[in-house]
Amino acid sequence: MNKFTALFAVAALTATAGLAQARDLGPDEALKLRDAGTIQSFEKLNAAAIAKHPGATVKETELEEQHGRYIYQVELRDAQGVEWDLELDATNGQILKDYQDK
Repeated sequence: MNKFTALFAVAALTATAGLAQARDLGPDEALKLRDAGTIQSFEKLNAAAIAKHPGATVKETELEEQHGRYIYQVELRDAQGVEWDLELDATNGQILKDYQDK
């Protein structure tokens, strides 16, 4: 195997390993985490996201586990019709990412 092929193989494995680190959590598992107090209530997390974009409405939400951390993803549409994607730490409501959906 030449150096280029070996480098490509390592890069592909690294990218694949990174993808395997995130997993979607189903509703049952999400509710168990909420009920156990591991993550905040979905109402609190939604309110934290809307506070960044007052007057926005929640379009879609998803809970993932990434590298041992619970991430709550929220899609919002603001009063002007602009769509926003936010990621929050589901354990404390801290906003990790906030960007306009394009």
